[in-house]
Amino acid sequence: MTKEILIHQIVDVLKQAGFVVSKRCNIRPRSFDLAARKGETLLFCKVLYNIDGLNEETAKEMRDLARCLGGSALLVGAKTRDQLLEDSVVYMRYDIPAVNVQTLYDYFVENVPPLVSASPGGLYVSIDGDVLKEARQRTAMSLGSLASQLGVSRRTISKYEDGGMDASIDIVLQLEELLDVALARSIDLLQCFEKHKGMIEIPAEAEPKVEKHTPDDGILDMLHALGYQVMSTSQAPFKAISKDTSDTLLTGISSYSTAMIKRADLMSSISCVTMTKSVFIINGETKSQNVENTVLIEKRELDKLSGRDELSELIDERTKRHIPKP
Repeated sequence: MTKEILIHQIVDVLKQAGFVVSKRCNIRPRSFDLAARKGETLLFCKVLYNIDGLNEETAKEMRDLARCLGGSALLVGAKTRDQLLEDSVVYMRYDIPAVNVQTLYDYFVENVPPLVSASPGGLYVSIDGDVLKEARQRTAMSLGSLASQLGVSRRTISKYEDGGMDASIDIVLQLEELLDVALARSIDLLQCFEKHKGMIEIPAEAEPKVEKHTPDDGILDMLHALGYQVMSTSQAPFKAISKDTSDTLLTGISSYSTAMIKRADLMSSISCVTMTKSVFIINGETKSQNVENTVLIEKRELDKLSGRDELSELIDERTKRHIPKP
């Protein structure tokens, strides 16, 4: 299986699940390959045939983008090291859940969440400690008696009940058979990002630093001075995310060129999925004011603005003028 086939399978699964999916991010480097939304669920999906190819820098940017835009980061692949990813198993890479296409299908189309997580020591299941304790007490079984039947220590059973330790699949199956109760906790692939839904504050350290002197950083400083929080990116199709209390802007910076038009078109697709605005600041002159839903603004126009309200009005005005292609 090639990455191209994998991406087509993922897009098909997401569309079956009712997601709106962005155009593929085919610009290098790229921190994510697809953005997808269904209702309040927003995904930034990275596709790697071997999930071990994800590096820490890319993972951090994925997490930052997801937190900033109220979404979740997800890695989808086919193998790890020399083994295929198992169905219904979640693998973690730099705090990002990684699954195969079948697990993706089960979770989003069939509404069947995975139960098993992969760790260096093997496959493990999270136990519902309250259910375990209640079932043990209901059967009048002591910690020691249950531990003896499983061949583990009393302390281990106590940790299971306190929720402080995952168990091997074999142990969980034995517990469920002995106590006649379902103990496995399902894994929510989106859980890590639930607390970040909605308007997310960009930390001060993510804002462009004044001492930088590249043209791009100068423009980001201008946006910051207009009243926007700015989180710069290094691998996304856009240069930064600029936010105030009412607007979120996917922000590109470039001179007018064929490559810029391609990037602006991709930004437009992503902005429709992320429910944000898309703006490209042009160094020099521009030949148009829009590329699809991306508004183009010359740097000299930005220089004349005195606050974020004026920029917001300019973006809204040019957005209203734009008539999408049928």
